[in-house]
Order: sequence, then structure tokens, then C-alpha cells
Amino acid sequence: MAARLPKHIAIIMDGNGRWAQRRGHSRIFGHVRGTSRVKAVVREANRLGIRALTMYAFSTENWSRPAPELKVLWRLLKKYLIRETEELHRENVRFRVIGEIDRLDPEVRAVIESSVRRLSGNTGLQLNFALSYGSRRELSRAARLFADDCVAGRRRPEDMNEELLREYLWTSELGDLAEVDLVIRTSGERRVSNFLLWQAAYAEFFFTELCWPDFEPKHLREALEDYSRRERRFGGVGPKSLAPPEKFAKL
Repeated sequence: MAARLPKHIAIIMDGNGRWAQRRGHSRIFGHVRGTSRVKAVVREANRLGIRALTMYAFSTENWSRPAPELKVLWRLLKKYLIRETEELHRENVRFRVIGEIDRLDPEVRAVIESSVRRLSGNTGLQLNFALSYGSRRELSRAARLFADDCVAGRRRPEDMNEELLREYLWTSELGDLAEVDLVIRTSGERRVSNFLLWQAAYAEFFFTELCWPDFEPKHLREALEDYSRRERRFGGVGPKSLAPPEKFAKL
């Protein structure tokens, strides 16, 4: 396994519906299969020593999907949390949800809040589900909260900087782990889809043709091996770039 691991991995779990339709099944079947993959990937990330894992489970745009599909998605989420919370606790995993959870059904929120409370004292892998999440919505919310603080006299407009803005984002509780090092997207699509735009500003991206229901721990390890070979420069010049090209070495 690669020695240089990312601290924070974010995964866009894409392709459940297409995976199912290619096999002659309904999209719902793909969601069921996709949910079954979450446990193994979370367990592997924890085993490898990844410090934070954020999984894009449901976007603000996903609310436009058919009601029967949404109903299944929330039922699968509840089943996952009810079934897995105690194992996550044994593995010292902490769980959070980012996004507009106030839009969720009260029964769904109750299950989420129960899991969050149960795992709140853990210090291992920081597992985050992005639910009813959109990064543009997150940033506009942050601006509104800061404006409210200015009106109330708690802040001044000139106080705003990058460090302060981080305090108003949904990921603020992650502290120094909020910055994403590696984004993995399944299904062959190559776009960010309004996911962690601020947090992933300097992230490395790994795209795979596999749809999420086919993504296994070995594929996570492949993404990490690929990440370990990259030179992260954060806008600067890395050691490899400073080395003179061979053909100019004698000049």
C-alpha cells in the first residue's frame, strides 16, 4: 500500500441507476446494490488509516427525482445507519452529516441524529455523509450567516478572510481535516457536480469507469496508489519541476 496517504478522501458515489439499467433492472435495484458497497469501503478506509472520508450520498439537485425512488433512498439510509452504527462505534468511527438535513423527513432525521450522538465521542475515522448537499448552497449559506453576524455586531465586513469563511461551512467541525486531498468519482463522469467546491480547491481527482455498485476496497487502494505518485504543488513549483530538463542540463 502507498506510504503517502491522503488525510481526507471524498467520494462521489455515481452510477447506481445506470449500473442497474444496463443489467435490465430498475434504478432502485442499483441503489440497493450501491448501499451494500458503502460498508466495505468505509471499513477499508478506516483500516488504512484515512482520517476523514466524505461520501456524496444525495445532492440538492437529487430532490427532483421521482418520489418512489426518493422513498427507497431514505429507507436504505435508515437501514444502513440502524444496522451499522454499533460496528462503527466499535471501530472508533465518528459520524457526521453535512447538508440541509432540515429538509429531510423527521423520521429520517431522528435516525441520523441518533447515530451522530452515539458516535460523537469517537476519535478514529471521521465519516461524513453529504445529504441534501450542494456546495453553492453551502457557500451562500455561509455568506448569509456572516452577514447576520455583521448585522448583530458580532463581526465586521473587514473581518472576512479564508480562515474565517471556513468557520461558516458545514465542514467546520472537521477543523484541519476539512480540506480534501483526494476526490474519487465513479461511473466515468468527469465533473465535480457541485461537491465540496471550497474544500476540494486543491484536491487531486481520480476518475474510474466503474459504477459505484462495482467499486470495491481494491479499487480504493488503486486510487490511493495513483495519488501517491502525484506531485502536489498547490500552485507553486515542486521539486520535480525545479530539476533542469535533461536536454538543457549542459547549458
